[in-house]
Amino acid sequence: MAIKNYFLLLGLLFLVTVSKAQTKKIQADKKESSITYQMTHPLHEIEATSKDVGCWVDLDPAKKEISHVFVQIDVTTFNSGNSNRDSHAMEVIDAISYPKVKFTSTSITQNGDKLKVTGKLTFHGVTKEITFDAIPKWESNKLTVTGNFVISLTEFKIERPSLLMIPVKDELRFSFVEVINL
Repeated sequence: MAIKNYFLLLGLLFLVTVSKAQTKKIQADKKESSITYQMTHPLHEIEATSKDVGCWVDLDPAKKEISHVFVQIDVTTFNSGNSNRDSHAMEVIDAISYPKVKFTSTSITQNGDKLKVTGKLTFHGVTKEITFDAIPKWESNKLTVTGNFVISLTEFKIERPSLLMIPVKDELRFSFVEVINL
């Protein structure tokens, strides 16, 4: 009886090892990936993009499943095309004390042709759980994931910047494109 249990245990360990072996950790292609934020002021729209996104994805290409994602961005890499505006943005978010934005997924579920992604976003020294939809596009040699989400500046303890004594809206909108070469 003990030998039978031993072989059963070995068989289960083999299956777990084989199923884990299908999952790969792949870094997104920085040349093709980006994240953009948009902020609204009654007088104008502000948009800045970072092309220096560190994104790592655990996925199984055969099953077309993503099980985990980790993203890290240096806030100083966002560029709005206006260096004075970008410098002021770095002051507002205290980029010296909080130079990185990080996201770690806690759950990714397939919902039709969309992914429902939940995880922890750390920004300006504050960590909050967020949930958003993403759209994966699987091709033979690459995976492109797009999506967007909104956060509240005040929830992340950021004082809303003002122009002519009028503050920007409290929402900071993000959109992203992550390209993973398979």
